[in-house]
Amino acid sequence: MRDVGPWGTQSDMIEVQNLTKWYGSVLAVDNLSFHVDKDTVVGLLGPNGAGKTTAMRMLTCYLPPTSGTARIAGYDVLVDSMAIRRRVGYMPESAPLYGEMRVRELLMFRAALRDIPRRRRRAAVDRVAEACWLSRPEDVMRRRVGELSRGYRQRTGLAEALLHDPPVLILDEPTTGLDPAQIRAMRELIRQLGQEHTVILSSHILAEVEQTCDQIIILAGGRVAAAGPTQELRRRVIGPSHVIVEAAGQPCEQMVKTLQQHPAVRSVQAQSLGEWTRLEIQGDGGDDLPVRIYDLARQNNWQLRELRRRVASLEDYFVQITYQQSLGPDRGLDREARR
Repeated sequence: MRDVGPWGTQSDMIEVQNLTKWYGSVLAVDNLSFHVDKDTVVGLLGPNGAGKTTAMRMLTCYLPPTSGTARIAGYDVLVDSMAIRRRVGYMPESAPLYGEMRVRELLMFRAALRDIPRRRRRAAVDRVAEACWLSRPEDVMRRRVGELSRGYRQRTGLAEALLHDPPVLILDEPTTGLDPAQIRAMRELIRQLGQEHTVILSSHILAEVEQTCDQIIILAGGRVAAAGPTQELRRRVIGPSHVIVEAAGQPCEQMVKTLQQHPAVRSVQAQSLGEWTRLEIQGDGGDDLPVRIYDLARQNNWQLRELRRRVASLEDYFVQITYQQSLGPDRGLDREARR
């Protein structure tokens, strides 16, 4: 996921350029542009009303964009919608399932709608049942959809999206309403799917995105507020060189003075903890700051009980981005319409 020109490279499975959607006078998605590589799991993250669902509906050809365009596997959403539908598996937040049908019956019916040849339908259904854990530990395939738990309904919706073995999966809030055990199982399943499929999933649950996705796109106000690998986004909050130290062996003031004289140290904040001193050290940008601090402590005979690089959470970055967005001019965006 990177800026590589107007239509990316051959490795790009999803290419979005200046995608915009208006609902009357309300701007829902504002000039959205990004690229997604093949076999990558990308999280579309943002607060409620950020435009996540609207963007996904345009990518799956359920909604036409007002302007701009996107390509899925090389096909344009404006002129090749049927080709895109054959190459995308879409799981909306509330998957439309027929409660009176049994799971196998439903999946066989959907396979027919997907134009999967009759001789291949049973094999396709068995494949997705195995992938989505519908055939174990009990045979869920024989049960009526209306009798299933929320977790199994979500798995059934995902199995339906996988029936035609699409190269691209677009999942809208796939863990909504699941209990912690079901969420963990769904995350593991999505990570496995990302090995052979390009996956975009939307969520406003930070832990879910952080633990599942290779790349993250943060939307705020219908725009891309930030994009990149998870580790990179964390680093942007505090910079690349920020070290936490707890040491003893010298008075607090002497430790600070020693650190301030080191050429790799930019600033030091200190807190006395009795015999120990807690130090927050910002460096000059080099990634080897912890090594330099360790060497300095050894030279000065400091006792160390903690030395670690401070790593920001995705929550830190998310709050920072959305707070900055809230300080911008009021563009009159309706939260529900953006969704």
